[in-house]
Amino acid sequence: MGSLFAELARQASVNARREVEAYAREIAEFGFLDTNSRARAETLEYALWLRRRTVELSPDNSELSDDDLGYITAMGESRAAAGMSLDARQRVLGLHTSLMLREINEVTEAQRGVGVDELMRMMHWFAPQGERGIRAYSQGFVTVLRNRLPYVEQAGLLARSLLKGDPISAGLASALGMELPEHCAVVVIRVPDRPARDRELESEIEALVKTHHAPITWCPGKEIGSGSGCGSGELIALIPLISTTPPDSPNSRTADDPLPNRVSDLVRDFAQALGRPCAAGTATSSLSEVADALDLARRISTAAPLRRTSSRLRPYTVSDVFVELAVADAPFVDAWLHAVARSLRPGPDLLVTLDAYYRHDMHRGATAAALVVHPRTLDYRLRRVRELTGIDPGSTRGVRILSSVVTRYLSGAWH
Repeated sequence: MGSLFAELARQASVNARREVEAYAREIAEFGFLDTNSRARAETLEYALWLRRRTVELSPDNSELSDDDLGYITAMGESRAAAGMSLDARQRVLGLHTSLMLREINEVTEAQRGVGVDELMRMMHWFAPQGERGIRAYSQGFVTVLRNRLPYVEQAGLLARSLLKGDPISAGLASALGMELPEHCAVVVIRVPDRPARDRELESEIEALVKTHHAPITWCPGKEIGSGSGCGSGELIALIPLISTTPPDSPNSRTADDPLPNRVSDLVRDFAQALGRPCAAGTATSSLSEVADALDLARRISTAAPLRRTSSRLRPYTVSDVFVELAVADAPFVDAWLHAVARSLRPGPDLLVTLDAYYRHDMHRGATAAALVVHPRTLDYRLRRVRELTGIDPGSTRGVRILSSVVTRYLSGAWH
């Protein structure tokens, strides 16, 4: 062996102990290593074994054996059985890789006699064999999760792992019998007044997962008020897409585009089961960019109007609320629109009337029927809007201003 491999072998015990100490110090879930001597010894043995196998195999570019991979898989199973979270697992893998690379770098800097050939041989081995080891570790982790977690919780883990770009998502998808698509729609359904503790929510989400066969997770929010017992939250779903055309592009709404039906069905199913006002936003992306799509879908759901009736609820896209998204980032414009909304308070249900008016493309008969009022009553209310605001609801200016007022009001932004 050259000097690089010999020095790494000599320092293996010290470096393994340093890795265990780093786990206990930097990963909260590994705090038990300070009190559980047996677990600490097992973790140390594994860290030492990995270093020794690296030094043994890398000089000749030999692959990890089936027995090696079996041992790594067993360690993944052990960690999952102990209750390690996906976040902690990802941090362990990242920390281990970082420490190993730092150890190699420290030796090369300390021993200037280390040749480029030795370093290249080490790195040529490290990348592919490290990837094989991570796959084996993840396989063991997923095996335990599949056996001990309910189906709906596995779907939630898959959704969260995809949003974080965690490689374990491939194994989770396989365990659930789901295929990972190249493109998907990220859907966020905002629920501002969900009871903080409601066991029925679990069965509702489970029904959605089984019906739509997609990664779905519930993310609870902060309590709205102290002692109120209510809180906010959001349902996040990733719906596979066959079409790769973004929903807001000119050619997106083709007759065979699966996005509107699949996403709309999920939103309405959840709203019907929920029985509470909610708002939905959606954005599409490649699977590698779903985190950005989630951020956009979340912003859209915040700008979208809250609806109680599932038949009125639909997933909004950027093209639906681009004005409201811009207004939310311009406080002085938002304050002006809020003042317009306050001026409508003296009128009889004027905001509700304007909402129906614009949802029915300003068609008098359809709007009156939706409001269950006489067309002359509708005309009176629209005149009342003009009197209170100085804006004609049927004019171009009225549509631009008052439709934004209605959407901002119904979104709950001013409550």
